[in-house]
Amino acid sequence: MSKPSSPQAVILISCPDQSGIISRVTDFISRNGGNIMDLDEHVDFNDHVFFMRVAWELEGFGISDDQIGTVFQQEIADRYQMDWSLHFSSHRPNMAIFVSKSAHCLYDILGRYQAGEWTVNIPIIISNHQRLKEVADRFDIPFKHFPVTPENKLEQEIQQLAILQELEVDFVVLARYMQILTPNLINAFPYQIINIHHSFLPAFPGARPYHSAHARGVKIIGASSHYVTEELDAGPIIDQDVVQISHKDDVPQLIHKGKDLEKIVLSRAVYKHLQRKVLVYQNRTIIFD
Repeated sequence: MSKPSSPQAVILISCPDQSGIISRVTDFISRNGGNIMDLDEHVDFNDHVFFMRVAWELEGFGISDDQIGTVFQQEIADRYQMDWSLHFSSHRPNMAIFVSKSAHCLYDILGRYQAGEWTVNIPIIISNHQRLKEVADRFDIPFKHFPVTPENKLEQEIQQLAILQELEVDFVVLARYMQILTPNLINAFPYQIINIHHSFLPAFPGARPYHSAHARGVKIIGASSHYVTEELDAGPIIDQDVVQISHKDDVPQLIHKGKDLEKIVLSRAVYKHLQRKVLVYQNRTIIFD
């Protein structure tokens, strides 16, 4: 692990698998005076695709931050037909939170934010209800209420999108936001909207999944966090977990355990996203260590 004060760059790479990629990338970094702090790679042998994440210290690096991408593209990415993205630890991303009435995920996120666990700004909390405004006020974060109906949904999303763009929001977290987003908002933030839901779908859809699960006598319940795509609840999965239950657990206990799981899984997904450890490939994710 590097010192918190030591700025780093991270490159995420995917490309056709072929020999020499790791050596060329690491040589590019070392030749320019970079000190590699972390490297992880994976090969999908079925599709013959190579994936890589490499982080290095920028202190003493021989290429300026604004030129690294250009030089990397010319010297390496073009040759290996790479899809890649470059990120800097000095950039503190802006994260917007969307909520409805449930507070458990919001409190967990804001607690971690206030404790300094995440390098992130939260410039806005957006909701289709007023209930959680007092939570936003308690943490001194601006709150914007957009009541949503079938008739005004698109108009409200247009206004939401304008606020997100004005605040230069980098990504969005749906912390139990009980509205289906339209393509208008989804396409403005491709693989930059993180959602959380119970893992009963599609077996137990609807507003009362824990009641349905209890009636069926299930032995585990779960939660999944994923990127939002136009196909409902079918985007690339970032994190999942389950907890054991038994016949002794009634519906309130299932709900309690489920909420605990939801907030933990969502926060783990957000943290991985912030650490640039998630790479999306064909509607699934590569999660680097």
